[in-house]
Order: sequence, then structure tokens, then C-alpha cells
Amino acid sequence: MKSILCFCLVFLSMTAMAQLPDFTELVEDAGPAVVNISTTQKQTSRYGRGMDLPEGVPDIFRHFFGVPQTPRSNPHTTPRGNSQERASLGSGFIVSKDGYVLTNNHVIDGADQIFVRLNDRREFEAELIGSDASSDLALLKIEAKYLPTVEIGNSEKLKVGEWVVAIGSPFGFDYSVTAGIVSAKGRSLPNENYVPFIQTDVAINPGNSGGPLFNLDGKVVGINSQIYTRSGGFMGLSFAIPMNVAMEVVDQLKETGSVTRGWLGVAIQEVDKDLAESFGLKKAAGALVSQVVQNGPAGEAGVKYGDIITAFNGKPVILSSDLPHLVGRVRPGSNARLKIVRRGKTKTLTVKIGALPQQGMAAAAHVPDKQVTSNRLGIEVTELTSTQKKQWDTDGVLVKNVSQGPGANAGLINGDVITMVYSEIIRDIRDFERVVSKLPSGRLVPMRIVRRGAPMFISLRVND
Repeated sequence: MKSILCFCLVFLSMTAMAQLPDFTELVEDAGPAVVNISTTQKQTSRYGRGMDLPEGVPDIFRHFFGVPQTPRSNPHTTPRGNSQERASLGSGFIVSKDGYVLTNNHVIDGADQIFVRLNDRREFEAELIGSDASSDLALLKIEAKYLPTVEIGNSEKLKVGEWVVAIGSPFGFDYSVTAGIVSAKGRSLPNENYVPFIQTDVAINPGNSGGPLFNLDGKVVGINSQIYTRSGGFMGLSFAIPMNVAMEVVDQLKETGSVTRGWLGVAIQEVDKDLAESFGLKKAAGALVSQVVQNGPAGEAGVKYGDIITAFNGKPVILSSDLPHLVGRVRPGSNARLKIVRRGKTKTLTVKIGALPQQGMAAAAHVPDKQVTSNRLGIEVTELTSTQKKQWDTDGVLVKNVSQGPGANAGLINGDVITMVYSEIIRDIRDFERVVSKLPSGRLVPMRIVRRGAPMFISLRVND
């Protein structure tokens, strides 16, 4: 009996081992197209030799800024004061036989020289064809022919739970191979609006940045870009740029050296449970339009603030962060279809996508106010002056004081400008008092406000 049990355990163990993937052939075939990238840059470091992180980068989400290494000797360079050459280290991969190489923008950002070292130890100085900080991608060119290349895969067909493999140079250890699975797709990270990241548990560390992420067919489905870390090293959460997004960027970089993105001309926010109830939605989903840019693409198409965008070109918008991913990939001048919900009814609008402006709109400062009134919300409001209306480009009433009551419970603060209540536009105090007096008791209703120049919706409940 014991021998039978032992046999069964051994058989099950061997069966499990047989089901595990073998990466050896993949690495042999794809490895030669993976490259090591180093750069030199003269600068003054505030944090020590070879490491100078920009201000405002949160520790919990950080790019791989490279590992300090001994700078290349240059007889023509003379250090001045604390100025020195810095060498950074990253990875990349060859996408064409004539020498185009793809990597992360932050690997080469600010470099005076870029060097690409191949698997066969040949080294070339690379030309920067173009880069795009928004997607964190850079396209390089080396003068060589008949190079090994990677095969580009379709990242949209990638499935959660699927095996993936990374090849790169973590901490300077060239051509290291790590494997794991796809943990999630379509992740949005802080300050990253145009990349729906692939999340994996593949071991990625500084130096892997810019390297390829392969599926089991040996095709590149992503570019390793960021990690979630408290220590600066791998902690089980890695993020890669999908190849479908990357190749669209590559095409534009080849053509013009820069990237143009689609622009809708709206400010949006998440639809939470309370807002969904206040707008009469069955579930919390979509992108709530809190502002429409005057004469922008969405405004010209008839989009209004208070609309909830639920689909773009036939693709569902579940989270508000889904919308920038979809719009940004559309070439300016193209027509797109917007599915919206307005006052409980579904509509489809056609919008001509514009080009993303380089800078956003500036917020205006408050100006002293006039007339004051009280109401059943437990707040005091005042008329906007003509100067304020011009500065903020809006009508509405300004919150002067917030006491205990429904307004405070909804999160109103002094200085908020109320522009809509219960889907009705607020132009002045007369509109405000009329609408508030008719608000239903015990029911959540939407209120649009402008706070420090930024429009947003909040949910309000009056309990008389």
C-alpha cells in the first residue's frame, strides 16, 4: 500500500513538472536581439556619484534610473568642480535588421552619448531618433546591418495568468532571464495617463528597464518599464508597456521624431457608488465629464459636463482612466464615436479628435466677493463678480462659509464654486435658491463644483 502511495506521489510530481514551461529554446532564439544600453552625461549629482533622481518622483512608484558604474574615460573631458560624467545602465532590443533599437526614455534621458552593446559583445554609439516621455519610450539607431531582431507580438491578446519571460541587465548582470505570469492588464499608474500597463510578477530590477517581455511563443508583448517598490528592488509588482502601444509610438518616432496624441478636450473623474446613484446609474462605471474645453473637440461634438462616457469607438469605458488610454492612441483628425449617458438616457455622438496640447489650462485665483445668502444646505454663498466669471470662464455661486449640514457632509469647502445642482445649471443666486429649494429629501443628487480651478462632481443628500 505504501509503495502504491509513493508511486502515485512521484507520478503526480512528474506530471506537474512536465506541465511547467521550458524557456530554453525561447531564450536561445530571442536572446541575441536583446541589448545592453549605457549612457554618459556630465552633471552635478545631488544624491551621490552617478545617481540624480528628479524631484517629485514617489518612492513607491519609481522608474529604473540605472546603476552607477565606472564612467568611460574621455581624454577630451575635464571635470569642473562637482560636474562629472555619469554612466547609466539599461536594456533594449533590436526591432529591425538595419539597426533600430527600442528602449525606455528614462534610460537615455539627458544623455550626451548612448552606447549599445550586442549579445556578441560588439558595441556601437547610437543615434537618438526620437523619444516620448508620456509613454516612456525612445527609439535609437545604430550603424549595422543583418542584425538579429525580436518578433513583435499582439499585446491585446495577452491573458491574465499567462507565462511571460524577461531578458535584461539587472544591476549590470547582462542577459539575465526571469519568468513569471501576467498579473493584470490595463493598469494606470500615478502621472501615467496614456499607457495601460501590463502588470506581472516577473523579477524586474534596475537595469532591466527597457528590456523585452516575451510570451511563450517568443514574441515581444511588452517593454519592462516600472516597478512597485519600497526598497528600490523587486517586490513582486512589475509593469510593462504593451507592444501595441509601443509600436504606434515607434511609427511616429520614425516619421517625425516626436509623438502626437489624440485629445478630446474634457476633464473627467471616476464614477463612485454615490455618484452612480445620484445620476441614476445601475452600476458605478464610466468617465464623468466635469469640464468641457470651450471650442474643443468634445464641445464641438455636443458633449456637456455631467455626461458620463461609457464607450469610445465601441470599447467600454469602465474606469475613468480607460478613456485617456483609448483617446491618446487615436490620430488627430480622425472621427471617433462616443457613447454617453445624459440624464438617464443613452446617446451616441461623433467627435473629430484633436491634437493634445502641450500645456493645460491655468487655474485662476479667487477675487473678493459680494452678496451673501443662506439656504437649506447649511452653507452661505455669494454671487460671482464679472471678473471672477471671466477668470474662471464659468457662471455659478461662490461658497462663502460652510456650517454643519448637508453641504459639509458632501465635502463642500470655502472657495468652491457651485455650477450645477441636480442636472440644472447654476448661473446666479436666484438659480441656486430655486434649485436647492426643490431638492428631493433623502436622495443622492449630483452637484458640480469648481475647486481651485479644477471642476469635479460630488454627491449631495438633503435630509429635511
